[in-house]
Amino acid sequence: MSIKIALAGNPNCGKTTLFNNLTGSNQYVGNWPGVTVEKKEGKLKGEKDVIIQDLPGIYSLSPYTLEEVVSRTYLVKEKPDAILNIIDGTNIERNLYLTTQLIELGIPVVMAVNMIDLVRKNGDKIDLKKLSAELGCQAVEISALKGEGTEAAAKAAMAAAKAGKGGELPHVFTGSVEHAIAHIEESIQGKVDDRFLRWYAVKLFERDDKVMDELKLSSDLIAHIDQHIKDCEAEMDDDAESIITNQRYAYINGVVDKAVKKKARVEHLTVSDKVDQIVTNRVLALPIFAVIMYLMYSLSMGTSIADGGWAIGTFATDWTNDVLFGEIVPDALGGFLESIGVAGWLYGLIMDGIVAGVGAVLGFVPQMLVLFFLLSILEDIGYMSRVAFIMDRIFRKFGLSGKSFIPVLVGTGCGVPGVMASRTIENERDRRMTIMTTCFIPCGAKMPIIGLIAGAMFGGSSLVAVSAYFIGMAAIICSGIILKKTKAFAGDPAPFVMELPAYHIPAWGNVFRATWERGWSFIKRAGSVILAATVVLWFLQGFGFENGAFGMVEDQDNSVLAAIATKVAWIFAPLGFGNWKATVASVSGLIAKENVVGTFGVLYHFGGEELSENGDEIWNLVAADYTALSAYAFMIFNLLCAPCFAAMGAIKREMNNGKWTAFAIGYMCALAYCSALVVYQLGGIITGELSFNFFTIVAAVILVAFIYLMVRPNKYVNDNEVKIDVSKIK
Repeated sequence: MSIKIALAGNPNCGKTTLFNNLTGSNQYVGNWPGVTVEKKEGKLKGEKDVIIQDLPGIYSLSPYTLEEVVSRTYLVKEKPDAILNIIDGTNIERNLYLTTQLIELGIPVVMAVNMIDLVRKNGDKIDLKKLSAELGCQAVEISALKGEGTEAAAKAAMAAAKAGKGGELPHVFTGSVEHAIAHIEESIQGKVDDRFLRWYAVKLFERDDKVMDELKLSSDLIAHIDQHIKDCEAEMDDDAESIITNQRYAYINGVVDKAVKKKARVEHLTVSDKVDQIVTNRVLALPIFAVIMYLMYSLSMGTSIADGGWAIGTFATDWTNDVLFGEIVPDALGGFLESIGVAGWLYGLIMDGIVAGVGAVLGFVPQMLVLFFLLSILEDIGYMSRVAFIMDRIFRKFGLSGKSFIPVLVGTGCGVPGVMASRTIENERDRRMTIMTTCFIPCGAKMPIIGLIAGAMFGGSSLVAVSAYFIGMAAIICSGIILKKTKAFAGDPAPFVMELPAYHIPAWGNVFRATWERGWSFIKRAGSVILAATVVLWFLQGFGFENGAFGMVEDQDNSVLAAIATKVAWIFAPLGFGNWKATVASVSGLIAKENVVGTFGVLYHFGGEELSENGDEIWNLVAADYTALSAYAFMIFNLLCAPCFAAMGAIKREMNNGKWTAFAIGYMCALAYCSALVVYQLGGIITGELSFNFFTIVAAVILVAFIYLMVRPNKYVNDNEVKIDVSKIK
């Protein structure tokens, strides 16, 4: 029989670090059934029969967020053998609120007091024996970051699971509250698992809707229970939920007074506070953020070391493209295929289709890994939490909640979880608007497009990548301003509360694991979706009608693909890339954004052009078909238009409405087209690349209309204000 241990704790308490420490590489990642919250579980190192379930970070077991619902559903329905509750020892009062709720479940609980090294550094002392005695469950001290005490915590949880019995419930509530809860326990005796009797009674006292729906009590019993609650509310002169919250904190304060001795503090700022005075400063915050983004993209996507720069990612990518896919793979594989005498069409499929297409995408993997690595460091040290705080101030000015930035932040890795992260936004209008705008931010799959344009047209300048990031941010902010002035999205943004963890040295295990998971996801898509797409594209561009007969063609312009794409290429002509190859690349990007580069790899390698010495002929050929301005417009369109099919599916699931989904995708495409049109047409007039034409007028009208929509007064600004008739107030 396997033992199930659930890891539970507040966000930023070190739970993920402990989970990685206990399970190592024995992890399984998926989604909880029926929802989009990530599910992580793994086997305890050295114990193949012990399963560790990592629950989402939560502050309580109240049904306010999807994460809280998922966690409590697992605990109540799946009934793990033990709970390992991770507590931030530096903020023990707040963390114990969840602990008191977990203990009420009747499942054996072991408290792992984390960050004990910081507790000691602060001069504080936590008496584990007193803490255990007060709460009725074992307490152990750990430092997940340093690996101190983690094995002992796991063994304690295993022992508690084998014992199979929770400790004596602490006396959290007093007086009439305890009296009412006891009556509720009697009323539901036999209707719930005896272990959870206390927890259900407390939840019924709080009038928890989900518990009420689950138990399906008779109307007479509900009325009987409600009378006890009302009597208590009348005596305490407060609502039931507030009574429970206040008594929990009163009990916790008593426990902390007995078990925790804090060193007298001299009023001075901590290191984190001092850093935050600079990085979250109203004036300096944005410039610092811009500089950090520039440095990050410079390291991953700027001018390579080989060219006198210092971009690690580009240097590795140059080597990958020049050596691996420019010489080693084509030479070795091509030589092998020729030696065994494969048919000409099969040779073309493998070399000009698979190797050229997939290789063009995989060539960007080093850049992606460096970018993911740097992002993981920023997340782990706590800086990205500050970015959310900084952006909340900005977003709120434009009608968006700071909660909208969390999906955007997640979306820098992949748009699918970014869209899913919008579920944490309670306000329906804000949630829909966030879903519509999240995919504007460049995700990992769009990075090869940026790298292609930067390498082919701008000498590998990191400013291209930075500009792409801020174009995405501008699209989100401008969309917020415009949409908030419409009836469908009007109203004040939802409040945003977020904990800012103290800065700390990154846990390198977490950083490398997060980098690998993101990178491996990218590689898997290249090996599946992109492989299939490049094979189909190769056949379509390799066959057609030539000299009156259907078969393999020597000129791509006679292919089936060219014939189809040419019919619609005129749509993109005003944007500066009206050739059929760009059209195919843009459309194939709807399958997966990496396909844009994969498509170029197939189309520009067709016919077996001679490889140049450094293997960069694809970028030279791409550059021959574009100007810097048209290439930049191409990049803008593909960054802002509808995302890949997977992200569209996520939008459909989260919107749960076909019309809203169609509107969201249509809005993205319209904004992308208009943005690229304005950049190319008006930019062309300014640079002298274009002469005045009809589309110049169209672009100017669009720009004027866009500015008007941004600055026009919001007639719905007071729609959601509470109106009070002063004359009736006595």
